[in-house]
Amino acid sequence: MTATRRPVHSHLVEGFGTVTITPVDPAADCALIHGWVSEERARFWGMAGAGLELVREIYEDLDRRTTHHAFLVHRDGQPVALFQTYDCAEDRISECYEVRPGDLGVHLLIGPAGGAAEHGFTAGLLSAFVSYLFSVLGARRIVAEPDARNAKAIARLERSGFTLGPEVVLPEIDLPEVHLPAKPARLAFLDAPR
Repeated sequence: MTATRRPVHSHLVEGFGTVTITPVDPAADCALIHGWVSEERARFWGMAGAGLELVREIYEDLDRRTTHHAFLVHRDGQPVALFQTYDCAEDRISECYEVRPGDLGVHLLIGPAGGAAEHGFTAGLLSAFVSYLFSVLGARRIVAEPDARNAKAIARLERSGFTLGPEVVLPEIDLPEVHLPAKPARLAFLDAPR
C-alpha cells in the first residue's frame, strides 16, 4: 500500500482473499502504474506511449479532481489492479448517453499476472469493487465504457451481470492539462441491488 494514504475499502472475498482499495499516491505509485499501462496487454488503457513523467502528471491531475478518482487495488497486500471512478455527469461520457442521478463510471486495469492465470481472479476483484461502489459510495448504477474493440472486457462485464448498451464514440478532450483522443466504446450498465 502507499505510505501516505489509507485504504478507503477493504473487502474479504471468500476463497479469494482480502481486497483493499487505496487512493493512488501519484509520486509513490507512478513507477508501478507506468509499468502496467505501458505493456502491450494494456493497449486499450490508452497510455502505451506515455513516459513515466506523463503518467505521474496524469495521476496528479486526477488527484486534484473531486469528480474523478484513481485507486490501487491490493489482494492480500499485493498490488493487482488500477481502478478509477468518475462522476458520469462531469465526464465526456455524458455526451454519449442520458446520465441518471447516481451514475458512477468505472475503469479497471488488471495488473500483469505473476504466474499462470487464476480462474475467478477478475470475478473476485469485481465483487469487491461492486461492494465499494454500491455500499460505500452509494452509486445507483455503475457505468463502464470499455474500448469497443476489447471483446474480452465486454464479455467479462456481461458475465458479471452488466447489461450492454450501445456502442458510442467518446469525444476528444484537448485541454492544457489533459488530452484524451476520441475513443470507440461499448457502454455497459449495472444497477444497484434493490
